[in-house]
Amino acid sequence: MAVAERGLGRLPHEPYPASDLLRFSTAGSVDDGKSTLIGRLLHDSKGIFEDQLAALELATRRRGGDGIDLALLTDGLRAEREQGITIDVAYRYFATPRRKFIVADTPGHLQYTRNMVTGASTADLAIILVDARSGVVEQTRRHLVIAALLRVPHLVVAVNKMDLVEFAEDQFDPIEREIRTYASGVGIGEITVIPVSALRGDNVVTGSPALAWYRSPALLEHLETVERPTREIDGPLRMPIQWVIRDRTNAGYRAFAGRIERGRVRTGDLVTALPSNVTTRIEAIDTFDDALEEAFAPLSVAIRLVDDVDLGRGGLIAAAGDAPEPRRELLTTVCWLGATPLTAGRRYRLSHGTQTVRAVASSLDACLDINSLELVPEPDQLAMNEIGRVRLTLAEPIFADSYRESRSTGSAILVDEATNETVGAVLIQDDDTPWP
Repeated sequence: MAVAERGLGRLPHEPYPASDLLRFSTAGSVDDGKSTLIGRLLHDSKGIFEDQLAALELATRRRGGDGIDLALLTDGLRAEREQGITIDVAYRYFATPRRKFIVADTPGHLQYTRNMVTGASTADLAIILVDARSGVVEQTRRHLVIAALLRVPHLVVAVNKMDLVEFAEDQFDPIEREIRTYASGVGIGEITVIPVSALRGDNVVTGSPALAWYRSPALLEHLETVERPTREIDGPLRMPIQWVIRDRTNAGYRAFAGRIERGRVRTGDLVTALPSNVTTRIEAIDTFDDALEEAFAPLSVAIRLVDDVDLGRGGLIAAAGDAPEPRRELLTTVCWLGATPLTAGRRYRLSHGTQTVRAVASSLDACLDINSLELVPEPDQLAMNEIGRVRLTLAEPIFADSYRESRSTGSAILVDEATNETVGAVLIQDDDTPWP
């Protein structure tokens, strides 16, 4: 029986069709050209409508410029246009014949490093920009560390403004060597370094004669052909319950709706319902207009179970024999986002999947020095934009994996109980997990 509930959409026949979706984010220091790079990608891939181009020309003239300032495509806030910097995370969508893209343009200023965490947390790929004139700076290192901690599957460093150094290979090579050395030190195994000029368009969408010494694909070709990560699909089933659906016309109908965060499920599979820890079978998998034999992450479905089990919002349907253990004590890596520092003994709400529990920061074990990569033991606090190892004690258990196993079920957020502000991005660790 199909259900007609909002949010349960039609599923494709294959997990990743030929023209699939890649989420990527950009980061870098102030004025490295992130917004211009995205504008160039949109413009040269024919992703801008004529009325948008006309509006951009008008906005550029009002600012005293000529032609089109492509950075204005993503710097949408008035304050951003006035200051010439990115403040908020700006999301844009475009497509080529080979792939669809969602891009998050994140701020480069130190004050908004927390926004980089937001943009990169769901990214399949991160582009970190470096100014060819100044090379690797502190923010470059900070963004590489954050990308490593967030386990972004693919990393690209775009060495921008190559036109301002006359496209010199001997200017690019030492920057690439320093990037690769630092990336290796923070545990990044795969990284691609590409020379570009976002302002001129060299090596962004197509190769450039000015960069004839660079023989690898241009940036867009790399984005079109990089392998989509499939780890979440291949892992054990995890589906947090968002709500329970009942059909008024059929008193016996009861389905559990949510998004599959990890793995896949088929009709007839054995699953475990948590927290009741009851094992049962899948009777049916419903969507808006069809019943399916199989579903996979990250699709939203409604699952009917053979047995009548106690299960509601905040519960979890997991693979039988491979369900997560309940956790009330968490060892975590926290990227602190709040203006008020994190201190031991402070109480918060922890939101994990569809479950929310009260949490206390029982201890601050270490803080990471971004420049030296050394751990400063037992700091007094974590200030905004700092990254640390924090132990949390929960009022109720949650069913979570480690972040190393799953980015979706191994992450959470901390919320200030007084202001309802999101103040911390939480990555759940295992005791023997190397850090960072």
